[in-house]
Amino acid sequence: MTKIAIPSRDGQVDEHFGHCGYFTVLTIGPDKSVVAEETFSPPAECGCKSNLVNDLLAMGVTVLIAGNMGQGAVNKLRQSGMTVVRGASGPVHEAAAAFLAGMLKDRDELCTAHGHTCLH
Repeated sequence: MTKIAIPSRDGQVDEHFGHCGYFTVLTIGPDKSVVAEETFSPPAECGCKSNLVNDLLAMGVTVLIAGNMGQGAVNKLRQSGMTVVRGASGPVHEAAAAFLAGMLKDRDELCTAHGHTCLH
């Protein structure tokens, strides 16, 4: 089974990876349907100053779908073995369905807000 994490806020893809409201973690079955859903609250500090990637790995997450994030986050996630897909927006379940259908590809979008390339 595949586990997909999506930074979320109110059921929508949250644009701020390292400061998101929570992560929606979807467990995907062999037929590409959602078989389980849970939420994970990230640490209060910026993702680049936390153990966020290791926490997601410990949950079994192998794919992270996001709006955008800094290059440091992308590098750390990919070095851990996760697939990173940026450029998602809208409802969390629609973003996951688009990825599973092969319609959502990484858009190579980097967050440059806040004047740094931290994990957000």
